[in-house]
Amino acid sequence: MPKLVPLRAQFPRWLPAAAFLAAASLLGAERIEPQRFLEHVKYLASPELKGRGAGTPELDKAADYIARQFRTLGLQPVGGSYYQPFPMTVSARLGRGNSLFYEDGSGRYQLQLHEDFRPLSFSPSGAVEAPVVFVGYGITAPEYGYDDYAGVDAKGKIVLVLRHEPQEFDEKSLFGGKVYTHHAQLESKAINAKFHGARAVLFVADRHNHAGEEDQLDKFSDSVGPAGPGIPFVQVKAAVAARWLALAGKSLEELGKAIDQELRPQSFALPETLRVALKVDVQREVRMVRNVVGYLPGATSEYVILGAHYDHLGLGYQFSMAPSQAGTPHLGADDNASGTAGLIELARWFASRPRPKRGILFLAFAGEEHGLLGSSYYANHPLLPLKDAVAMINLDMIGRPRDNKVYVGGVGTGTIFRALLEQINGSRSPPLQLDLSDAGGYGSSDHYSFTPKQIPVLFFFSGLHADYHKPSDTWDKIDAPAAARLLELVADVTERLLEAPERPQFVRVAEPRPAHMAGGGGGYGAYFGSVPDFGQTSGGVKFADVREGSPAARAGLRAGDVLVEFDGKPIDNLYDFTYALRSRKPGDEVVVKVKRGAETITAQVRLEQRR
Repeated sequence: MPKLVPLRAQFPRWLPAAAFLAAASLLGAERIEPQRFLEHVKYLASPELKGRGAGTPELDKAADYIARQFRTLGLQPVGGSYYQPFPMTVSARLGRGNSLFYEDGSGRYQLQLHEDFRPLSFSPSGAVEAPVVFVGYGITAPEYGYDDYAGVDAKGKIVLVLRHEPQEFDEKSLFGGKVYTHHAQLESKAINAKFHGARAVLFVADRHNHAGEEDQLDKFSDSVGPAGPGIPFVQVKAAVAARWLALAGKSLEELGKAIDQELRPQSFALPETLRVALKVDVQREVRMVRNVVGYLPGATSEYVILGAHYDHLGLGYQFSMAPSQAGTPHLGADDNASGTAGLIELARWFASRPRPKRGILFLAFAGEEHGLLGSSYYANHPLLPLKDAVAMINLDMIGRPRDNKVYVGGVGTGTIFRALLEQINGSRSPPLQLDLSDAGGYGSSDHYSFTPKQIPVLFFFSGLHADYHKPSDTWDKIDAPAAARLLELVADVTERLLEAPERPQFVRVAEPRPAHMAGGGGGYGAYFGSVPDFGQTSGGVKFADVREGSPAARAGLRAGDVLVEFDGKPIDNLYDFTYALRSRKPGDEVVVKVKRGAETITAQVRLEQRR
């Protein structure tokens, strides 16, 4: 590789910007070397690191690798360390106190753990004894005019729920046929049961649609589940449920078939002689995980943040897009070994440069896959003053650009961003195809944590693909030369921000982000306009921000408010809120309650169409 000669040493500061950028473009290949970038991806996405799951020794190995690179390149530790540890719930395991008994009028019977029943990892611990109500698929879907809870009282009861959703293999089904809607998700069934007053959920396989499959209990996942739905959630064998339904002269398979044929609920209360007593003991482990930090100081206290998350899914489980391969390492080459490798190579380039006007803080985040936990923690516990942060640039899934196309989010959050990107990219030969349609800086990646802090953000992303969140996201599919070209653009943008006479000013953008960005964006249900604080997992949903011009903003809601009730439903966590919002449609007016300090405020919000 040719010897690196710092651009600033070659071109005097008085050189016109256009000439500087043209020269920089010509030398771009010297700055990011594709093969070296790929070597970082290979290691981070290697079988040795087993997918860099939360709280695993392999995630620690990845953190040590990144810190070692920062140290070797001469980046400074911050606060005496290259690490910022923070607590995270990383695993779940079954305790010794799990049991399930039932009485049916003829005696009291005990079911066997792992043979007859098994709790799910997202279930909270607790003890419940109550009668049982069969509620079909456990779905309330007003958009389809369907409600399994219509005509039955589930309050104070244990509900027996079928897996999946009606007309599972009917392509003409209102529910989408072979493509599951969110109503099929177990968390959705649990939250819907809680909203109907149920005390626990027993779910059972829908054998009428899967007659050729063995009736097996789902494996208990030792990976962390969602913030619990608030009521115990247990799977029972179909044979157990069949015995209970036989007390009412009903058949599990015939009930399922009747629902599917008529798309009409078949819910009913089982005989009062049947009572179920269950105890769930799921223990969660909290461990310290680490953000990795390295600082390249400038001549002033101001700095640019360059960030990427380095965690992935480990063995998959609840976040996998290939659930049949749960337990297999999800190696995460593009998501996000690519962004982390890019971060390291950008650190290499800038470390070789003369001291800039502004510094660069390099941040590799943990916990992104579980809700932006690392970036949220940093934004709320900064190691350098956030007032000195000129911009935050986030790299997530940059390894597979197609047709020279790159998505850049957040372009509206900084006063100079759009013009800067267009000028720099226009000087390249050939230019990248930039999609700048996402102006707002909101989205499912780590830049999202800095927008509420009024820091201008840019998000570089090469697009979703068929290997997203699957074991097949492997290093050999990375397009290293294309990723290097993307990183050259990032280097040019960063260079300009480091030396610009004036820092960009933050602009609050009202529009929601479009659906092409990572994690979607169209979502389900209507538009509300709040930005959740992912650091709060119970006791309501805290708003890190409220989007300007949104329904929430017009109702007087503010950043810092904690949503505790939505449309008459208690809200304990983000899963509750998401489910409740999905159940409403644009134009609906809902009453919400928020806590603002010691005060409880009631507001009426008119929901809107997502754009």
